[in-house]
Amino acid sequence: MSKTLIIAEAGVNHNGDIEIAKELIDVAAKAGVDYVKFQTFKAAQLVNKAAKKAAYQQTNTKNKDSQFEMLRKLELSESAHFDLIDYCEKVGVKFLSTAFDFDSIEFLKNKIDFYKIPSGEINNLPYLEKVAALKLPIVMSTGMADMAEVEAAFNVLLQNGIPKETIKILHCNTEYPTPMEDVNLNAMLSIQQKLGVEVGYSDHTLGIEIPIAAVALGATVIEKHFTLDRNMEGPDHKASLEPQQLMDMVAAIRNIEKAMGNGIKTPSASEQKNIAVARKSIVAGQVIKKGDSFTAINLSVKRPGTGLSPMKWHQIIGEKATQDYQIDDLIKEQ
Repeated sequence: MSKTLIIAEAGVNHNGDIEIAKELIDVAAKAGVDYVKFQTFKAAQLVNKAAKKAAYQQTNTKNKDSQFEMLRKLELSESAHFDLIDYCEKVGVKFLSTAFDFDSIEFLKNKIDFYKIPSGEINNLPYLEKVAALKLPIVMSTGMADMAEVEAAFNVLLQNGIPKETIKILHCNTEYPTPMEDVNLNAMLSIQQKLGVEVGYSDHTLGIEIPIAAVALGATVIEKHFTLDRNMEGPDHKASLEPQQLMDMVAAIRNIEKAMGNGIKTPSASEQKNIAVARKSIVAGQVIKKGDSFTAINLSVKRPGTGLSPMKWHQIIGEKATQDYQIDDLIKEQ
């Protein structure tokens, strides 16, 4: 199995503080993820001033700020981006960010390896066309979308010159946290079968078992929110992993990659030595004299598996012994 691309979503869990953002990068690097992802936006271009917070945002923020006011406090300046990009390079993890508006798309175009389209933009035709025009690989989340909407967005990317093989589509549920009964992990496979693309999973459940299961099902990309402390104030902390959990998730995914193997059913190198110990052979169940016929009465099957295979039981019954055998002696091929 090829290596799973693991994106640790710092998002806005820096709370507008560049030093917290750097701590998040440290955590991501230590965990061994491939990318640490932030969010690039201008609040004034993202929401109008009358936009309400989502229910989970209202619950997780203790103030009465509007969505606009909340997001304005969470913006990262251009200089902060450059600082974080440099810091990522310093500690050995790749920088990534999601753009939420046209200016942010332009700003990021020479700073990231691929564009990550967030779920909320899947039905934003001008946005999709703008991203596609930059001709970078694309990872697209599909929270809140049905299959027709996923296919429509996918076709926009294709029609605007993005090669199919450079598009990865992530199944996602946009509730923070996502109830287990709403995960619908098999929908990831439905996307793969319908569109013939690499798929992955962007996770908002509590815990790490769902991303691990997604990898076992064939996800090639995993995205997961993380934080320094789930008790911090902010919209996304409660649905995020803490540092040790992030490390555990990455370790488990890397183990799953090893465990998937090549699909060929054959004894592994590690178990070869146990074949003789665990399997059985045809042995003498009684004293057998040369010339006696082998019967179901005078033969038995016992360990070790170094002699005649019990799969030859019916072949040996009725044959005549070519030598004497004591009880438990391995019967030899006649």
